[in-house]
Amino acid sequence: MEFKFDMEKNKEKLEEFKRFIRENEDKQGALMPVLQNGQELFGYLPVEVLEMISKGLSIPLSEIYGVVTFYSQFSLIPKGEFKIGVCLGTACYVKGSQDLLNKVVEELGIESGKTTPDMKFSLTATRCIGACGLAPVLSVNDDVYGRLKPEDVKGILDKYR
Repeated sequence: MEFKFDMEKNKEKLEEFKRFIRENEDKQGALMPVLQNGQELFGYLPVEVLEMISKGLSIPLSEIYGVVTFYSQFSLIPKGEFKIGVCLGTACYVKGSQDLLNKVVEELGIESGKTTPDMKFSLTATRCIGACGLAPVLSVNDDVYGRLKPEDVKGILDKYR
Protein backbone atom coordinates (compact mmCIF):
# COMPACT_ATOMS: atom_id res chain seq x y z
CA MET A 1 0.00 0.00 0.00
CA GLU A 2 1.40 3.35 -0.99
CA PHE A 3 0.40 6.42 1.01
CA LYS A 4 0.23 9.80 -0.71
CA PHE A 5 1.39 12.83 1.28
CA ASP A 6 -1.14 15.65 0.94
CA MET A 7 0.86 18.88 0.55
CA GLU A 8 -2.26 21.09 0.56
CA LYS A 9 -3.75 19.50 3.67
CA ASN A 10 -0.41 19.92 5.47
CA LYS A 11 0.25 23.46 4.23
CA GLU A 12 0.38 25.09 7.69
CA LYS A 13 2.54 22.33 9.13
CA LEU A 14 4.88 22.61 6.16
CA GLU A 15 5.29 26.36 6.75
CA GLU A 16 6.03 25.73 10.44
CA PHE A 17 8.51 23.04 9.45
CA LYS A 18 10.27 25.29 6.94
CA ARG A 19 10.71 27.90 9.70
CA PHE A 20 12.19 25.25 11.98
CA ILE A 21 14.64 24.20 9.29
CA ARG A 22 15.69 27.82 8.68
CA GLU A 23 16.23 28.32 12.44
CA ASN A 24 18.52 25.29 12.51
CA GLU A 25 20.23 25.40 9.11
CA ASP A 26 23.54 26.79 10.42
CA LYS A 27 23.67 24.73 13.60
CA GLN A 28 26.04 21.80 13.81
CA GLY A 29 24.19 18.49 14.28
CA ALA A 30 20.89 19.99 13.13
CA LEU A 31 19.73 16.88 11.27
CA MET A 32 18.44 14.91 14.28
CA PRO A 33 16.34 17.71 15.81
CA VAL A 34 14.97 18.58 12.36
CA LEU A 35 14.04 14.94 11.71
CA GLN A 36 12.45 14.67 15.16
CA ASN A 37 10.46 17.84 14.53
CA GLY A 38 9.27 16.51 11.18
CA GLN A 39 8.30 13.18 12.72
CA GLU A 40 6.38 15.02 15.46
CA LEU A 41 4.58 17.34 13.04
CA PHE A 42 3.59 14.84 10.36
CA GLY A 43 3.60 11.54 12.28
CA TYR A 44 6.09 10.13 9.77
CA LEU A 45 8.68 11.35 7.30
CA PRO A 46 7.38 11.26 3.73
CA VAL A 47 9.85 11.70 0.89
CA GLU A 48 8.57 15.26 0.29
CA VAL A 49 9.66 16.20 3.81
CA LEU A 50 13.01 14.44 3.43
CA GLU A 51 13.64 16.41 0.21
CA MET A 52 12.78 19.63 2.05
CA ILE A 53 15.30 18.76 4.78
CA SER A 54 17.93 17.87 2.19
CA LYS A 55 17.55 21.21 0.45
CA GLY A 56 17.26 23.24 3.67
CA LEU A 57 20.27 21.71 5.43
CA SER A 58 22.32 21.00 2.28
CA ILE A 59 22.64 17.33 3.20
CA PRO A 60 22.39 14.63 0.51
CA LEU A 61 19.06 12.83 0.51
CA SER A 62 20.87 9.48 0.66
CA GLU A 63 22.54 10.50 3.93
CA ILE A 64 19.22 11.57 5.43
CA TYR A 65 17.62 8.31 4.32
CA GLY A 66 20.44 6.40 6.03
CA VAL A 67 19.81 8.20 9.32
CA VAL A 68 16.03 7.79 9.13
CA THR A 69 16.24 4.07 8.43
CA PHE A 70 18.87 3.52 11.15
CA TYR A 71 16.83 4.89 14.06
CA SER A 72 13.58 3.16 14.96
CA GLN A 73 12.07 6.43 16.24
CA PHE A 74 11.59 7.50 12.63
CA SER A 75 9.05 6.11 10.20
CA LEU A 76 8.79 6.45 6.43
CA ILE A 77 5.17 5.35 6.43
CA PRO A 78 2.25 6.89 8.34
CA LYS A 79 1.17 5.17 11.52
CA GLY A 80 -2.35 4.01 12.16
CA GLU A 81 -4.69 5.22 14.87
CA PHE A 82 -3.82 2.12 16.90
CA LYS A 83 -0.17 1.07 17.13
CA ILE A 84 0.13 -2.64 17.82
CA GLY A 85 3.38 -3.97 19.15
CA VAL A 86 4.11 -7.65 19.53
CA CYS A 87 7.10 -8.21 21.78
CA LEU A 88 9.69 -10.56 20.34
CA GLY A 89 12.08 -10.24 23.28
CA THR A 90 13.55 -13.48 24.58
CA ALA A 91 10.95 -14.22 27.28
CA CYS A 92 8.02 -13.45 24.97
CA TYR A 93 9.55 -15.33 22.07
CA VAL A 94 10.11 -18.45 24.19
CA LYS A 95 6.47 -18.24 25.36
CA GLY A 96 5.09 -18.06 21.81
CA SER A 97 4.98 -14.43 20.72
CA GLN A 98 5.82 -15.39 17.12
CA ASP A 99 2.47 -17.23 17.01
CA LEU A 100 0.78 -14.06 18.33
CA LEU A 101 2.48 -12.00 15.63
CA ASN A 102 1.40 -14.47 12.96
CA LYS A 103 -2.19 -14.24 14.20
CA VAL A 104 -2.16 -10.42 14.12
CA VAL A 105 -0.74 -10.53 10.58
CA GLU A 106 -3.53 -12.93 9.60
CA GLU A 107 -6.26 -10.82 11.26
CA LEU A 108 -5.15 -7.45 9.87
CA GLY A 109 -3.75 -8.58 6.54
CA ILE A 110 -0.55 -6.56 6.96
CA GLU A 111 3.04 -7.49 7.70
CA SER A 112 5.07 -6.10 10.57
CA GLY A 113 6.14 -2.52 9.87
CA LYS A 114 3.02 -1.77 7.82
CA THR A 115 -0.23 0.15 8.28
CA THR A 116 -3.70 -0.98 7.24
CA PRO A 117 -5.14 0.88 4.20
CA ASP A 118 -7.84 2.46 6.41
CA MET A 119 -5.09 3.92 8.65
CA LYS A 120 -6.64 2.18 11.65
CA PHE A 121 -3.77 -0.16 12.67
CA SER A 122 0.01 -0.23 12.44
CA LEU A 123 1.91 -3.36 13.36
CA THR A 124 5.41 -3.56 14.78
CA ALA A 125 7.43 -6.49 16.04
CA THR A 126 9.18 -4.92 19.02
CA ARG A 127 12.10 -5.81 21.22
CA CYS A 128 11.57 -6.30 24.94
CA ILE A 129 9.02 -3.88 26.40
CA GLY A 130 9.88 -4.80 29.99
CA ALA A 131 6.84 -6.92 30.80
CA CYS A 132 8.62 -10.29 30.81
CA GLY A 133 6.53 -11.57 33.74
CA LEU A 134 3.46 -11.32 31.49
CA ALA A 135 5.04 -13.02 28.46
CA PRO A 136 3.99 -13.25 25.72
CA VAL A 137 2.88 -9.63 25.46
CA LEU A 138 1.05 -7.55 22.89
CA SER A 139 0.41 -3.81 23.20
CA VAL A 140 -2.12 -1.52 21.55
CA ASN A 141 -1.03 2.09 22.04
CA ASP A 142 -0.58 2.26 25.86
CA ASP A 143 -2.64 -0.85 26.66
CA VAL A 144 -0.61 -3.97 27.42
CA TYR A 145 -2.06 -7.48 27.15
CA GLY A 146 -0.15 -10.39 28.65
CA ARG A 147 -0.11 -14.17 28.98
CA LEU A 148 -1.78 -14.37 25.59
CA LYS A 149 -2.56 -17.19 23.24
CA PRO A 150 -3.15 -16.72 19.51
CA GLU A 151 -6.88 -17.27 20.01
CA ASP A 152 -6.97 -14.13 22.24
CA VAL A 153 -5.80 -11.84 19.42
CA LYS A 154 -9.10 -11.47 17.53
CA GLY A 155 -11.00 -10.37 20.67
CA ILE A 156 -8.35 -7.78 21.50
CA LEU A 157 -8.35 -6.36 17.97
CA ASP A 158 -12.15 -6.28 17.91
CA LYS A 159 -12.09 -3.83 20.83
CA TYR A 160 -10.37 -1.31 18.57
CA ARG A 161 -12.22 -1.92 15.31
